[in-house]
Amino acid sequence: MRRAVVVTGITVVGAAWLLAYKTAAHPSGLAANASSPTDQPSVQPSPDSSATAAPTPSAAPAATGTFTGHDVQNRFGDVRVQVQIVNGRITEIKALQLPSDRAESAYISQVAGPLLRTEALQAQSAKIDVISGATYTSYSYAQSMESALQQAHMG
Repeated sequence: MRRAVVVTGITVVGAAWLLAYKTAAHPSGLAANASSPTDQPSVQPSPDSSATAAPTPSAAPAATGTFTGHDVQNRFGDVRVQVQIVNGRITEIKALQLPSDRAESAYISQVAGPLLRTEALQAQSAKIDVISGATYTSYSYAQSMESALQQAHMG
């Protein structure tokens, strides 16, 4: 049992080290625009030099409030996040539930949870990188966050 904990710890530290050197351009060491399972194809306008921007109608007030995402189940446990938004900007993300029913799941959640929070705050969206060794938790975190942002009409 002790050997498994040591090996898991070394693996997580090694994965974090690799992620830190993967993309130096991003302050967290993670790519900012990674795909998540909730990604939708984006439509880019075609470049047309004769096109002019149409005036936009007055924008709706920016979202403000605390929004709780859906409970997203995965094979290791449930994930649920709460997002605080002030004037259309994500100011806080709290993991209300992360997998914790097994010692290894609890350890992985303890390490991955803060990394996912930091990545999402920097990205200001649910389009975050998957944390190596916490793939299911990462996808579930992004899905729960996306449902919270949809409630705020930001997703």
